[in-house]
Amino acid sequence: MYNPTLQPFIDSVSQSKKLSKSTQDQYFLHRLIANIDDIHVLFAGIYGHLPQAKDMFGQLIQVLFQAHLQRSQALKNRDEVKEKKGKWFLSNELTGMSLYVDRFAGNLEGLESKLPYLEDLGVNLLHLMPLFKSPEGESDGGYAVEDFRVIENKLGTIEDLRKLQAHLLEKDMYLMIDIVLNHTSHHHEWAKKAKEGSKEFQDYYYFYDDRSIPDQMEETMPEIFPESSPGSFTFQESVQKWVMTVFHQYQWDLNYSNPKVLIEMLDNLLFYGNLGVDIVRIDAPAFIWKQMGTSCQNLPEAHQLLQLIKLCTEVSTPGMAILGEAIVAPAQIMEYFGKDRYATHECDFAYNATHMALQWDALATGDTRIMLEAQHELAKKPLGSSWITYTRCHDDIGLGYDDYMIANVGFTPYLHRYYLKNYYGGLQEDSPASGALFAINPKTQDARISGSLASLCGLEKALKAKDSKWIDESIQKILLMEAHCLFLGGIPMLFYGDEAAYTNDYSYLQDPGKSYDNRWMHRPVIDWEKNKRVKKKGTEENKVYTSLKELISLRKKLKVVADLKNLEWLPCSNKSIVGYVRYIGSERVYFLFNFSSLEQTIPVHAIEPNKQNKNCLWSKKQVSLEKGSLSFQPYQFYILADS
Repeated sequence: MYNPTLQPFIDSVSQSKKLSKSTQDQYFLHRLIANIDDIHVLFAGIYGHLPQAKDMFGQLIQVLFQAHLQRSQALKNRDEVKEKKGKWFLSNELTGMSLYVDRFAGNLEGLESKLPYLEDLGVNLLHLMPLFKSPEGESDGGYAVEDFRVIENKLGTIEDLRKLQAHLLEKDMYLMIDIVLNHTSHHHEWAKKAKEGSKEFQDYYYFYDDRSIPDQMEETMPEIFPESSPGSFTFQESVQKWVMTVFHQYQWDLNYSNPKVLIEMLDNLLFYGNLGVDIVRIDAPAFIWKQMGTSCQNLPEAHQLLQLIKLCTEVSTPGMAILGEAIVAPAQIMEYFGKDRYATHECDFAYNATHMALQWDALATGDTRIMLEAQHELAKKPLGSSWITYTRCHDDIGLGYDDYMIANVGFTPYLHRYYLKNYYGGLQEDSPASGALFAINPKTQDARISGSLASLCGLEKALKAKDSKWIDESIQKILLMEAHCLFLGGIPMLFYGDEAAYTNDYSYLQDPGKSYDNRWMHRPVIDWEKNKRVKKKGTEENKVYTSLKELISLRKKLKVVADLKNLEWLPCSNKSIVGYVRYIGSERVYFLFNFSSLEQTIPVHAIEPNKQNKNCLWSKKQVSLEKGSLSFQPYQFYILADS
């Protein structure tokens, strides 16, 4: 919204920065003028009570001007191309892969040499797991950042990242990286100065002279890692004070009630926007605002900060989208897309973690009813925003969907989750899955699940048993899960190694820096000799890779799969079968999945009241519906279009 009272300020900064009358400079000014009132309202809502608020707002706007001036011509041109596409990230043509650079290819230079492999599979969006410098043994997988402008030495340099981005740009591929907004490593420059007694830098974090406030706050703050890092505060010997450490004791929470912290971190984010990052993944956004008497998660001020950050990126780096890594309950996740005045002006993406977990629920039980119970919440996602859909990622699987969804289908929530934890966590002898429980809370018995896609689908045990039928069934489960995710809506994000059927890697147990965290079992070091087997017909690697490649190729051909709020769930009349239809205009494609180990049948009136035959785009065969029913083999799925 235009605010004429701020126009003189914009004019003054524009003159001092010597903006030209070029088209792109004028576009920047138009974006700033259009958004500055909302930026000011949000900033004042958080910081307006501070005596330095006016000066800090001026510094914020200076950062936006500087980011625009530093943006390359190539990126400004790409911004224009993306703008012409509208919401470019809603396209059916995007498929991503999330990976650790060192474990996938050694370093950034090595990753560049592996782009042909990813292109062959059909991946055109790379999500590079944390790249920044972090302390050995206290890195939290790279999420304990020591310096936001320095790449971890073993991975390469900022210049290597620039070269990779340029290569991706040539191939019309996209780049996503992580920015951790909630905390830094205790080895960060700010933390070091705080340890030395600097009051200025202690105010970048949450420091307390004694336990009185920490004790009160911990009454309402849930523990994140109760086994390995209990509590939310750590005593700092050098200054004899307590510092907030919600995640690990070596990760200090940043204090966003200090506007200097916001401006510094926004500057870091825009720096990578100007390096060519297409999507920035903001880690742990739910935690960025703290308040006594609350859980210190999902607070209104956290949303205001994210909205402020989003508007700033729309002004200075308009081609960069934002993913909020908020793994929260279904109703809460909708808040991260923004609402009312700021609808679709908070996070462009969120992880569809609820649906990911519900897929694993359905696979263990052969019952899709709980999955369907969640869809009325997930359907509230606003048009113009999107999901990251996935079956596995670097993290554990949390069973975070609501109790009422379980109770509504007749199950007891505690006992149902207990069954799932045993099934996937290695505690049920007759389960085909090989996994482990992570972050067990001894007080509540809550726990999450670790394990690779292939191992949780039974392939690890099947290979050990040398049972060919079991192996084939496990592979079919893998493909069922991936297909369900690929066509659901949003950008499907594969996890590296899954395309080549990697099972759990237990070597982490021999590494003191990783042995306490069993999530490393599903974060493999890629063996490129093994990956050559994706081209060897008949191998497990080949069966998964070639099928996944075909599914990705099919997705790119189906415009109905673009995320345009164009999905309806089907009444399949069989608890083991779940289906949805994707549509644009009169074009309709039906996706049907059997999550059961048994053969199943559904009446065809759910998908075709006239009993007209369909083409299965997956099997490339015609499917007869004349008898009024459709049969499924165990874990079979159909992708049906009109003949």
